[in-house]
Amino acid sequence: MSELINDALIIGGRSLTSRLMIGSGKYALDAMIPEIMQRSGAQVITIALRRVHAQSPADNVLAHIPAGVQLLPNTSGARNAEEAVRIAHLAREAGCGNWIKIEVIADNKYLLPDGDETVKATRILAKEGFVVLPYISPDLVVARKLADAGAAAVMPLGAPIGTNRGLKTRELLEIIIHEMTLPVIVDAGIGKPSDACDAMEMGAAACLLNTAIATSPQPVAIAEAFAEAIRAGRRAYLAGLGATSQVAQASSPLTGFLTQKTEG
Repeated sequence: MSELINDALIIGGRSLTSRLMIGSGKYALDAMIPEIMQRSGAQVITIALRRVHAQSPADNVLAHIPAGVQLLPNTSGARNAEEAVRIAHLAREAGCGNWIKIEVIADNKYLLPDGDETVKATRILAKEGFVVLPYISPDLVVARKLADAGAAAVMPLGAPIGTNRGLKTRELLEIIIHEMTLPVIVDAGIGKPSDACDAMEMGAAACLLNTAIATSPQPVAIAEAFAEAIRAGRRAYLAGLGATSQVAQASSPLTGFLTQKTEG
């Protein structure tokens, strides 16, 4: 664990020791959230503005989020940049802070993000002082435009949101991770701890997931498993993976001792 002691993830001026971020939706009970966060070690949680009910504490997801956790409201439901900006303003006014996850979804079947509108929203909100984390398809060109627009990180999808199908966009993710200087947070599609470990071994800065935890028969236990997988993947990345080969490579000499003559 020593290699992780000084391996903080810095986003928006905040130092994070956990590289697992979680969502707050789909749980059978919001009351599960504190234990999930405690067992997973997650320090960032996404919330949808429609679940923030200041006048109804019993229905307010914020009532179940421990103090000190970084809130990451998302612009779920936004169909264009204008709507995303409006939701971001409402979230800040509701006391959710200045971090914002930009989601601009114009496709209702596959829920794929609109890159152009995402860039527009990011540029506006970054100028207003928001810490902007945009959700995108794994497109390097869009990622670079977002960096120029002031994004604090980019969040490319591993597979369509909510599918638990794993890293179906692996090769595109590798390109973005290799080329971007901003933190790359793999978001959406991660279904198993091994998927998260794989993303971290590639060099992802963090993983954000919700459905894989919330739909597990044991959400608390699987959240802890994801945390362990992410730590393992990060350690492997920092250590460096061994070289691969297309042919077998013996780890011990195959000749010599069988043909040696015994003296005397």
